Amino acid sequence: MNDEVKIVANYLPQFHEIPENNQFWGKGYTDWVAVRNAKPLFDGHNQPKVPYAQNYYSLDTYDSIEKQVKLANQYGIYGFNIYHYWFNNDLNLLTKPAQIIRNSSELQIHYMFTWDNASWKRTWSAVKHANDWAPVNDNNENQENKSQNSTGILAELIYGTENDWKNHFEYLLKYFKDERYIKEENMPLFGIFNPDNQPKVLKKMMTFWNKLAQENGFDGVKFICKNNHGENKISSFSFAYEPGNSAWESRTLVNKVWKYFDRKKTGTKPKVYQYENVWRNLIHRAKKSHDKNLCFGCFVNFDDSPRRGCNGRIISGGTPKLFENYLAQLIQICKLKKKTILFITAWNEWGEGAYLEPDESNGVEYLVALKNAIISVNELEDNSLDADE
Repeated sequence: MNDEVKIVANYLPQFHEIPENNQFWGKGYTDWVAVRNAKPLFDGHNQPKVPYAQNYYSLDTYDSIEKQVKLANQYGIYGFNIYHYWFNNDLNLLTKPAQIIRNSSELQIHYMFTWDNASWKRTWSAVKHANDWAPVNDNNENQENKSQNSTGILAELIYGTENDWKNHFEYLLKYFKDERYIKEENMPLFGIFNPDNQPKVLKKMMTFWNKLAQENGFDGVKFICKNNHGENKISSFSFAYEPGNSAWESRTLVNKVWKYFDRKKTGTKPKVYQYENVWRNLIHRAKKSHDKNLCFGCFVNFDDSPRRGCNGRIISGGTPKLFENYLAQLIQICKLKKKTILFITAWNEWGEGAYLEPDESNGVEYLVALKNAIISVNELEDNSLDADE
């Protein structure tokens, strides 16, 4: 169908050992460390999450990627949106899963990149536009670094100038040319997760990349930036990363005041939100949206306490049936608004409790729910066409 909504699942490559993770957080660190070590923080808190058959896979092997691709194909996933961690010409991390897919044409899955354009830092670092990957893993040694006036930067993002941008583009070009790489109107899609991080530099780089893309047979690059409510908008096209800030709770004055004072509390307990409330906020905003260039997003579940402990946020009350119901509603909205891609958090963000992959608690039920949602919307449309005839 021409108006098919393609489900693209955000994909985290942080599940294979790399020297930098060993250096930053200890030998053998991957996101599985946080997942395995998670503890329940209140009665009824379902932690730790355990992958089905305790399959703590490593994404530097072909077999692991092949199993993921087969599952994705079986249950209706169109493609993976792989996080891209390019820091500078000398530092590009967690590249193995994408390389395996690109080099293995028999793995029939579409894919694209979203650049998480931020430095990596220690939890205590005050540097802006940086990710603290493993707060629970930060230890006393890091506090010692802090006392020595360290910035806490582990991997520094350096945009550089045109020569650096060209080198980055040429790396990506090997993927853009792959027929499985997601494109629209002869333009490869490329996500930018942090458009607020030096937007003037990003705009110049994007203009330069468009020129390079045209020189290589494309009509440009279709940059699609994380929606940030109009601030520092650097591209016509954007995507809603969910659950985003506006989906968690209402943005009333009373709520903002409550949030301000609540931030003063530390070391107490994580914030808990209700699954249906977050989804209803998400659906409400999608219905109201008139932005033709915005790709909607959604989520499976969310619980980042494995990474952030008592400073985490948890969405409670999710079930496969609720997920199926709300996802079907959102797919229908996408069809009505002529949206061709729907992003979902996530395929495998286990450290944030956001995953479609089978686990010991639910097996493949969330994947079945996703497939059922797609089928139900298509059947509804087919029945409507039959009635018109």
